[in-house]
Amino acid sequence: MASIFSRIVAGEIPSYKIAEDERYYAFLDISPLQKGHTLVIPKREVDYIFDLDDDELAGLQVFAKKVAVAIKKAIPCVKVGQCVLGLEVPHAHIHLVPMQTEKDLRFTNPHLQLTPEEFTEIANSIKAQL
Repeated sequence: MASIFSRIVAGEIPSYKIAEDERYYAFLDISPLQKGHTLVIPKREVDYIFDLDDDELAGLQVFAKKVAVAIKKAIPCVKVGQCVLGLEVPHAHIHLVPMQTEKDLRFTNPHLQLTPEEFTEIANSIKAQL
C-alpha cells in the first residue's frame, strides 16, 4: 500500500502544494509547528532518507533549499530550520520550519490548528516567492 505522501503526490489526497518538479514535491504540514512548516519529499517512495541514491539525496536538498529560501522571504523568521525524523510516515521527508529560536523546532511543542483559508494564504505567499 502506498504511503500517505505517495497518495498526496498522486493527487488522491489533497495538499497545500508549495512546489513540484519531476522528482520532488513540497507541501504544507497539516499539523505545523509554525506557520509555513513545509514537508519536502522525493516522489519516489523510499522509507529511509539515507536509502536514497546520492544524486536523489543531493537533488532533494537542493530542491528543499529553494523552498526554504521562499519560506524565509514569505514568513517572518530568523532562519528556516531543517529536520529529518522519518519515523511517523514511511516515506523519506524533510521538515522545513520557520524559526525565531531553536525551541521552535521542538516537535514536542503544541502544533498549530489552522483554517483551510490560513493554509491557502500561507501556501500562496510562499509560492509567490519561488
